[in-house]
Amino acid sequence: MTLTAVVKTQPPAAIDAILAAGQAVFGENRVQEAQARWADRDRAGLELRLIGSLQTNKAEAAVALFDVIETLDRARLVEALARAADRAGRTPRCLIQVNTGREPQKAGAAPEAVPALLDTARAAGLTVEGLMCIPPAEDDPVAHFRPLAALARDLGLPILSMGMSGDYPAAIACGATHVRLGTALFGERNRP
Repeated sequence: MTLTAVVKTQPPAAIDAILAAGQAVFGENRVQEAQARWADRDRAGLELRLIGSLQTNKAEAAVALFDVIETLDRARLVEALARAADRAGRTPRCLIQVNTGREPQKAGAAPEAVPALLDTARAAGLTVEGLMCIPPAEDDPVAHFRPLAALARDLGLPILSMGMSGDYPAAIACGATHVRLGTALFGERNRP
């Protein structure tokens, strides 16, 4: 099980404290905020994961900064990441974000679109390791975690990033390999 510490809006002192405690995997929602937060830090031994939606015009910056992009969700983003990776000479690992709740306001591929998107990503030279989801807040998360785990098994993908501060025990019970915790680690989010 990998714990991804979600550090959005956290002050430098909070990040210093969790680094001192040995945390090595960090999740960021926005490319520009992550650039500012990590530019002057030694990243040796750390892993940065983009867990927020990615616009295609930020693909180059994301490829340069992140080790893992968890929010691959459309063919156009596959193309942008592949071009950026080719130019940079480095390719972050990827997860496909699945919109298990089919929420129109959320990013993510529809579950039935995932196999074709996986094929497209692999054909473009991207390494897709697994799937990620964010269930609707009002739903029982298990109703989303179990089908995501089954889809990952069917596709032979070993990584499941599912579960956040409010539902990570259910995610772990359903087979999560990665959980993304912010509030559980840092308390309520500091609003900018």
